[in-house]
Amino acid sequence: VLDKLTYAGNLDNLKDVEENFGARYTFVQGDIADAAAVDAVMRSQDIDTIVNFAAETHVDRSLMEPDAFIKTDVYGTYVLLEAAKTYQVERYHQVSTDEVYGDIPEGHSSLESDPLQARSPYSASKAGGDLMCLAYHNSFGTPITLTRGSNNIGPYQYPEKVVPLFITNAIDDVPLPIYGDGLQMRDYQYVEDHCEGIDVVLHRGAPGEVYNLGTGVETRNIDMATMLLDLLNKPRTLLQYITDRPGHDRRYSVNIDKICALGWEPRHSFAQA
Repeated sequence: VLDKLTYAGNLDNLKDVEENFGARYTFVQGDIADAAAVDAVMRSQDIDTIVNFAAETHVDRSLMEPDAFIKTDVYGTYVLLEAAKTYQVERYHQVSTDEVYGDIPEGHSSLESDPLQARSPYSASKAGGDLMCLAYHNSFGTPITLTRGSNNIGPYQYPEKVVPLFITNAIDDVPLPIYGDGLQMRDYQYVEDHCEGIDVVLHRGAPGEVYNLGTGVETRNIDMATMLLDLLNKPRTLLQYITDRPGHDRRYSVNIDKICALGWEPRHSFAQA
């Protein structure tokens, strides 16, 4: 594990991994945009596979600090791809996002072959990383695979993200901020389902291919918020409508037929998650 340990990182989250995997687990604090640090890890750990989870991910933060997103999501991806090429790894997997497809009209679910129409600095930086991966596969034969996941929820999620933010707000009787009318559509997937999908693509996916990863079921943001309030026995008067954020995509929806054909399927609905 190579991790920069930014504000959202917490080494305690890996305690169970350290205990369960012993000598198979090594942690190195470092930045994927630091080529020397990446090279040192590649050599010292005899790395044969790279899975790039590393990214700046929060859309709101990308509107305020786009430079950090470009450095990690684009340049950091380039550094890892250079390492993959130099050390001829068996597989390089890029963890991306459905947000690269942009705002999706009703009646359509994004296919892996759809054009990228990123509308925020975050999604643009992830799209840049995606295109760099595909370019390295086509130009140098780097054995890349790529998954575009929908919105994650689950344990250890940093509370700037909407579900843990709303939960902690509700527990403290603080208003839940609802952008615009709250009718934006999202595909919320449980983090373990997402990781299982990545594992399936890592082992069975074809090099050079992209796979969408989600539940295939959409949930309105307002319905997500009211479900959380109901689960916590909190009043719906805590819902607070606020001005919509710039470039806020109305709807994400991914077609997951391609990854399901590899033998994967999500095990949790949003309500179960």
